[in-house]
Parts: sequence; structure tokens; C-alpha cells
Amino acid sequence: MAETKPTATASVKATSVQAKKSGNAISWIAPILCVIGGYLIWRFVMGSADGFKTPDANGGFWPNHKHPIGAFHRIYEGGIIVPLLIGMFLMVITFSIERYLTIRKALGNGSISDFIRKVQYHLANKNVDAALSECDKQRGSVSNVMKAGLRRYKEMITEQHLNTEQKVLAIQKEVEEATALELPMLQKNLVFLSTITSVGTLIALLGTVIGMIKSFSALGDEGGAGAANELAVGISEALYNTALGIGTSALALIMYNVFTTKIDAITYGIDESGFTLTQSFGSLYK
Repeated sequence: MAETKPTATASVKATSVQAKKSGNAISWIAPILCVIGGYLIWRFVMGSADGFKTPDANGGFWPNHKHPIGAFHRIYEGGIIVPLLIGMFLMVITFSIERYLTIRKALGNGSISDFIRKVQYHLANKNVDAALSECDKQRGSVSNVMKAGLRRYKEMITEQHLNTEQKVLAIQKEVEEATALELPMLQKNLVFLSTITSVGTLIALLGTVIGMIKSFSALGDEGGAGAANELAVGISEALYNTALGIGTSALALIMYNVFTTKIDAITYGIDESGFTLTQSFGSLYK
């Protein structure tokens, strides 16, 4: 009867990596609050009656104030699209702060490359406990993956029922499972920044079109000098929407690129960690 080799899945314990419990309420609460905040800024700050020579005494949801005092209050004439654009700007600020705090924590303490070199040094000296201690000091996403791999690495040193190739595969599997839990946390909510990058410009274009429609409509209805004021208001609405949309989209694009660059650095460090563990084990424990 042919002898069968034990497999890694049959003899190795289940992964020690635990799924992270993290809510994402900010992904639906923040956009709502930001849009509401955008309207409040537009209606009660930019649209304050004190900022216009001819305020609308009736007030209401969208007062028809005339003759703004200063450039800040002129933005109010951009129309009802302005609150949405301000809300999107606030979303960019909110999710930029949230991503910065998350990615800063994921980067851990000190340089990732220095951390990996220290782990490599300890593994070369067969001191797995010292390598685990370095993970506790670094406390980032790379160290989390490395720590999960090192724990399985340590188990495989004393494992008697598997050959070297199967042990390396077990370590690699542990690293992959730890990586699968870390990366989604890094990329979460970046979709808002990438979406605003393109949608912000489209909404600004919508506001521009609405403003130009009002301009030419006033010119066609009244004609001559009587339409000059309405024409100016319509053009202002078009230009303010364009400026706000382009500015918001540009900021979102910059922040998105900054965060993806940092995530790429972390991902590279995670890949290097897995390579370090498998290569070290394969060469030292044949």
C-alpha cells in the first residue's frame, strides 16, 4: 500500500489570525452631515441677510437676496447647487482626516524597511522571539502580518509531521490570510475621494449649465439693459459653481493620490514580509 504524505491542511492548526471588528458608520453618517452642513453654511452664513443690500424679508429655504456685499456673500448667488458642492468639500476634509489617522496607525512606529531588516537579522540568528518583539514595537499593518507569519514560523520549527515545502506553504498561507484582513482596512472609504474627484466636476458643470440657462433666459425675456442684472447673476451662478467644483475635485484627487501612495508602501512592506519569512525558513530549516 502506497504511503501518503501528510498535507499542510491536515496537520496544521487553523489560522490564528482573527478578523477585525470595525464599524464603518462614518461611511453613511458623514455624507449626510456634510450635505446638511453645506446647506447651513450656504443658507445662514453666505446667505445671511446682513450680507446683502436688498435682503429677502420672507426668508425661507432659499431667500431671494439681492446685491451682495463682498465676494463671500456673492457665492450665495451660485444657487442651490452650491450647498451640495460645499457638502462635498466637507466630505473630502472629513474622509481625508479619517484616512490619515487610519493609515498613520497602519504605518506603525518607525521605518518599515528598518523594521524588516531587524526581523531579517533576528531570523538569520534563529531568534524568533526577538523578531516577535520587534513586531510589538512597530505596531503597524506590516508588523501585524509579520507577527502572524512569525507565530506560524515558530510552530513549524518544531513540527515533525511536515516536510520543509509544506511548512513553507503553511507560513505563506498564514501571511496571505493576515494580509487579506489588513488591506481592506487601508482601502476603506477611499472610494469617496475617488468618486468626488469625478462627480464634483460633473455637479459643478450642472450648476454652470443652470446658471447659463438663467442668464440667456433673462436676456431673452427682458432684453436690453433691463436684463443686465439677471444676466450678471446667472453668470455668477455659473462661475461660482465651476470654481467650487474644480477646487473640490482637485483637492480630492490630491488626497486620493497621497493616500494610495502610502498604501502602496505598506503593501510593498507586507509583500516583503511574506518573502522574508518563507525564504528564511526555507534556507535555515531544510
